[in-house]
Amino acid sequence: MEWANYAKTFLIGGAICGAVQLLMDRTKLMPGRIMVLLVCLGALLGGLGLYEPFLAWAGPGVGVLLPGFGNTMWKGVREAVDAGGALGIFQGGLTAGAAGICAALTAGYLVSRLFRPKMKE
Repeated sequence: MEWANYAKTFLIGGAICGAVQLLMDRTKLMPGRIMVLLVCLGALLGGLGLYEPFLAWAGPGVGVLLPGFGNTMWKGVREAVDAGGALGIFQGGLTAGAAGICAALTAGYLVSRLFRPKMKE
């Protein structure tokens, strides 16, 4: 990948992060809700067939953000529904996202054991 493509990927990823920061600063939305919104946005864009063209235009670095996880879950649901019917609605997203979910839980647990987090008052 050439330098211009790297720069575009970083700029678009930075714009998404900037938009999220504005949401946190200017609204009463908590970070967890914003994360859920981003995952749902990725699933919605995937369902409308817009996420893959966006990813092709923006570059692969954008695919690792939370909308990318939502798109992965959408693909899993679509494949599971095609293969097994309505039950795929419940199992497809979990099957497709299992590796990411497991990695996040494991990393979160290990970091909490190493650093002994404390709640802020």
